[in-house]
Amino acid sequence: MMIADFAHTTRRYGGLVAIDDVSLRIEAGALVGLLGPNGAGKTTLLSLLQGLRRPTAGRVSLFGGDPSDPRSRRLLGSTPQETALPDTLRVGEVIDYVGGHFADRAPTAELASEFGLGELLRRQCGSLSGGQKRRVAVALAFVGRPRLVLLDEPTTGLDVDARRALWAAIRRQHEAGATVVVTSHYLEEIEALAQRVVVLGAGRVLADDTVARVVARVGVSRVELTSDAPASVAALPGVVRHEHVDGREMLTVTDADAFVRTVVRADVDFRDLIVRGATLEEAFLALTEASGPTAAPAIAAAGKDLS
Repeated sequence: MMIADFAHTTRRYGGLVAIDDVSLRIEAGALVGLLGPNGAGKTTLLSLLQGLRRPTAGRVSLFGGDPSDPRSRRLLGSTPQETALPDTLRVGEVIDYVGGHFADRAPTAELASEFGLGELLRRQCGSLSGGQKRRVAVALAFVGRPRLVLLDEPTTGLDVDARRALWAAIRRQHEAGATVVVTSHYLEEIEALAQRVVVLGAGRVLADDTVARVVARVGVSRVELTSDAPASVAALPGVVRHEHVDGREMLTVTDADAFVRTVVRADVDFRDLIVRGATLEEAFLALTEASGPTAAPAIAAAGKDLS
């Protein structure tokens, strides 16, 4: 079943094009990760789906209707990028207040148990830490038992343990039937949560597929080595990205085998060679930076939708 549909959608703010001719479909039961640098269009995409903005061109539908129609949003839950809770209300009161707007709401105790909020229910929101407020904000997105949940940077301000606990709660909600869309700057988060990843850059969809296929489509590998001639190594053909970290050369290359042969033939000094497949982060950087000779073809090859 189709939950959300962007059809050649464009959104402009004056002369700035935030979303540029995006076509994207989200099916029921999906767990989608939206990746992209600041300004890529992630938050604008979610705001269009929530009916907070209207497209300049194209169409957006939510549950088959117009997102600006409240009837289309009855089964939608969301956590915005900025957390805003009433300082004087207790956590339990906020959950009850928000839950009161839904015919089939999750009981406060059940929601508190799911998201680890039991000890906070009698605390005033103004006394909570930033991370605690964030956990409350994410829990509120699920209080109405929504069919679609939009989470914009859900774990901002959380420590590692709290992030992992929240990931587990989100997975359980997804397994219980919620369709979830997550934006994040934490690439580890998208790898941990998402079944499907959509990479945005400059308002366009650069890739849309499983995590493994996005990495494979970019067609890059990671080569690490130590060299007394780092500039010569970085200038060799096939290098998409180069970093110098702790005395080591970290190279993203288009063909690891060909690159190693080139290094040997060029008689460039190197030692302690390590070759491995690219991670999602390295694929992400290769897609969004478009800095290498094969970046444009890789982006073009990675642009299909996946239901």
